[in-house]
Amino acid sequence: MIFLKTEDEIELMRAANLLVASTLAEIAKNIREGVTTKQLDRLAEEYIRDHGAVPTFKGFPNPFGAPFPASICTSVNDEVVHGIPNDRPLKSGDIISVDCGAQLGGYNGDSCYTFCVGEVSGKVKLLLRTTKEALYRGIDAALAGRRIGDVGNAVQRHCEAKGLGVVKEFVGHGIGKEMHEDPPVPNYGKKGEGPLIENGLCIAIEPMITLGSPKIGMMPDKWTVKTLDGKYAAHFEHTVAVHHGKADILSSFEEIEKIEGILY
Repeated sequence: MIFLKTEDEIELMRAANLLVASTLAEIAKNIREGVTTKQLDRLAEEYIRDHGAVPTFKGFPNPFGAPFPASICTSVNDEVVHGIPNDRPLKSGDIISVDCGAQLGGYNGDSCYTFCVGEVSGKVKLLLRTTKEALYRGIDAALAGRRIGDVGNAVQRHCEAKGLGVVKEFVGHGIGKEMHEDPPVPNYGKKGEGPLIENGLCIAIEPMITLGSPKIGMMPDKWTVKTLDGKYAAHFEHTVAVHHGKADILSSFEEIEKIEGILY
């Protein structure tokens, strides 16, 4: 069932998502060679709780019944999604996707950003730039009266035109009082197909794109998902609300991009 949000609910969701955005900005200040993803996780949890919110991911169960053991997902290099923070130091040339969720005032925020550690190759920069561009193509397609397939089609066409792989097993989602609500929001699809986009719809759009094959595999921890060919993957995510006919981005990359000083 799809729950359309009121204007008041959308503003509560905006507050939760802006907290996620500022958490990711704090992480951006600490992305450097030698830092561990466990250190980033501790920083994120402390920041979220200090601002009166709860890290949504911590303890969240997967289909195997295993609770997620951290407050953020940290997926490094060939890890596509749901990477568990660990004690391995980041090194120059790595990329790291940090997915963050927080519940504030009864509503959820959810956003992801892929960071570079030091210098990365031109191919990797292309991957990150194209994935971020695809996110905004999908957002632009989320217009009242259109269909969810229009969103996925916009993402898929942009990435595949650059020779990149589109992961199909993991998708975006509705969001509100629950972190995952209907409808699913795939990063592929056909125009004019899928659930109707209406004012009040709140969704997380999150392209997960690979430098090589989109084929993926699950690691023994039952959380971490990697590319089978070992090539890098990128992941960018915004939560948006459809009102006044178009998508309003509730999360933000503005502070992150100021800190990075680059747009790939």
